[in-house]
Amino acid sequence: MGIEIAPGLEVPDSELEFEFIRSPGPGGQNVNKVATALQLRFDAARSTVLDEHARGRLATLAGRRLTRDGWLIITAHRHRTQEANRRDALERLAELILQARVRPKTRRPTRPTRASRERRLEGKKQRTQVKRLRGKPLAD
Repeated sequence: MGIEIAPGLEVPDSELEFEFIRSPGPGGQNVNKVATALQLRFDAARSTVLDEHARGRLATLAGRRLTRDGWLIITAHRHRTQEANRRDALERLAELILQARVRPKTRRPTRPTRASRERRLEGKKQRTQVKRLRGKPLAD
């Protein structure tokens, strides 16, 4: 049994680790007693959900959240309960994985059309004329 990210896409439990930690910031009397923040660790380097291209994209998208040994670390502490933070972390993981699996369109360089070049140059001429008219009048 794993966590379903999208229809037909499931991350096995063996690739996830959950650890509840104390939340940062103010919190009153309970702040030093209750561990409600969640640190979710996802083994991206050995994941069966990601292919090589998706691993590379995930590394780019995750940035500093990806460790050298390939673990993606997501810390969730927005909510006051463990369950809400768990849901939040899993949603963020699912979003990252779905973004990593999308292959971006390859950019094909294009050239501007003759008409668009002429429109651009005409606009530049008009702006030049407006700025010239703002100057001091010529002495007769």
